[in-house]
Amino acid sequence: MKTMSLALRNLLRNRRRSLTTLLAMVVGLVAILIFGGYRSNIIYGSQTGFVQATGHLQIQQKDYFLDGGDNPSAYGIADYTKIIDLVRHDAELAPMLTIVTPNLQLGGIAGNFTAGVSRSVMASGVVVEERNKMLGWNDYHLTSYAHPLPLSGTSIDSVVIGTGVARKLKLCNALKVQGCTQTAAIKVASGKQEPDDIAALSNLNDASAQKQDDTRIEMLAATSHGAPNVASLNVIHAENMGIKALDDVYLAMHLTQAQKLIFGSAPPQVTAIQIQLQHTSQIPQAKQRLKQLLQTNFKDQPLVVLDYEELNPMYGQTMQFMDSMFGFIATLIGVIVLFTIGNTMGTAVVERTVEIGTLRAMGVRRSGIRKLFLCEAAILGVVGAIIGLLSATVIAYLINNSGWTWTPPGYSYAYLILVRVWQDMHLLIGSLIGLIIVTLISAWWPANRAANMEIVDALRHV
Repeated sequence: MKTMSLALRNLLRNRRRSLTTLLAMVVGLVAILIFGGYRSNIIYGSQTGFVQATGHLQIQQKDYFLDGGDNPSAYGIADYTKIIDLVRHDAELAPMLTIVTPNLQLGGIAGNFTAGVSRSVMASGVVVEERNKMLGWNDYHLTSYAHPLPLSGTSIDSVVIGTGVARKLKLCNALKVQGCTQTAAIKVASGKQEPDDIAALSNLNDASAQKQDDTRIEMLAATSHGAPNVASLNVIHAENMGIKALDDVYLAMHLTQAQKLIFGSAPPQVTAIQIQLQHTSQIPQAKQRLKQLLQTNFKDQPLVVLDYEELNPMYGQTMQFMDSMFGFIATLIGVIVLFTIGNTMGTAVVERTVEIGTLRAMGVRRSGIRKLFLCEAAILGVVGAIIGLLSATVIAYLINNSGWTWTPPGYSYAYLILVRVWQDMHLLIGSLIGLIIVTLISAWWPANRAANMEIVDALRHV
């Protein structure tokens, strides 16, 4: 306790130098916490978006992820309802589950023949209520940009499309999509709304399909037997998907409609079973258990289990980039703090050489001198950590309430700039401990030099 009191008085003897050193430490810690908090928000935000879209885990046919995106019938999962029931009722998995739901991905050509336009789309057949429950996952309590699909309670032929698809198909005005501009529709012959072969395939002469309106489109896809099939669909809403490349091809429909389009009267299948867990940390345990269940009960199907990082390589790339940036900044700031404190302690040793000799002559051991200077560094580190944390908290609050936004590369709308300081305890504790450790390391060499001084040489120092 006496050593700590003496160390504090030594720091107060040269307030200007101590304050300058303290300021360098505070600025460094604030920079690390603010950038680290910004990084954490991006990482957790990306993870939340991918988990909402694809789940934590997916059961697929082997090689579907690499080669089967354009051929869903060749990689369909038979008896998928039995797999879902097995997963839901497994004693080990059940407490971890949020939702287990089937999904059918298919490609095709959507046409608005009243406007004389068509375009390729990537459609997703979903169980709407389960899909909307997935979109509500927000384990990190972030600002979520996910919107429920407005397909609940709608007819089987209802679909939702991206605003890019709406623009391409000349549906912006009919759907009243804000911020969506379109060129004039191509004029078609009076009474001629779709080609005869398309009309025949989609059975437009049926009473249920006679009604034509400005939001009805046709979708052409290949069945499991390779024959073309057409469904007449009613677009009820256009949603901005955020990523332009996805927005230009997105189409969501009821799972039963998608299965009818691909498999017809054959037994329906799906391309993936999406599994969303309570927490991301449960992935290793759940993945291992799923593999055991599939190997035991469904040996006849070459099924694999993929996690969201494997399904979304962009997430791993984003993490690597942000980690490398954070590591570079933290290292740079650490070096600056290291030399700043080292210089402060080195100067203090030179100025107090006679004092060090006097203490040694009075019986203070070398370890006591070393401990004195390390205590001074520790006090600087602790005070700097406290002030830096408080400053970072205030700055983070101002940023989070500023309303500043930015548009990530490849996205079509802006996201709020947010900083997570207190929400990321690993970052917070690691930064505080790191600052104190750097402080002690930087003070070790000057403290050791002071402790090794000869008493006679120190006393006659001028």
